[in-house]
Amino acid sequence: LQQLLGVTSECHELPKTSVLTIMSRIAPTIAISLGTTCACVGVFQNGRVEIIHNEQGDRTTPSCIAFTDTTRLIGEAAKDQAPKNPENTVFNVKRLIGRKSDDPCLLSKQHWPFEIIPDLKGRPRIRVQYRGQTKEFCAEEILAMLLRKLKAAAELFI
Repeated sequence: LQQLLGVTSECHELPKTSVLTIMSRIAPTIAISLGTTCACVGVFQNGRVEIIHNEQGDRTTPSCIAFTDTTRLIGEAAKDQAPKNPENTVFNVKRLIGRKSDDPCLLSKQHWPFEIIPDLKGRPRIRVQYRGQTKEFCAEEILAMLLRKLKAAAELFI
């Protein structure tokens, strides 16, 4: 988001004639930068971009989801518990989108601690243990969990 708008600081004044400025006066505009390792949420309103801080006060949230016997953790909490629960901590999942399970790129990345299995169409699925059950998710489902958290943060901000 910051690169797209050419913003280098937390708040930046854009030209008053900008289309985005006009739109932001009608309603706040939310943008999510979904990176492979981290994600960022920004709100454009009243001619300014503000990067939303997460619960820890950071401007970025790790693109990481962890599944435990009792809960699902997202972001920093998931990353922090990864050494204790590596096989159920999912990260870099964006690299799976649009690939087949037998893609040479995926086969060369077999260092992931979580299990990747093919579905009936040969697409990669992530297998984890969650609340005492074996669950399988496609990459898009994992990313949707992260996006819901980021969206909620943006909604609280505006």
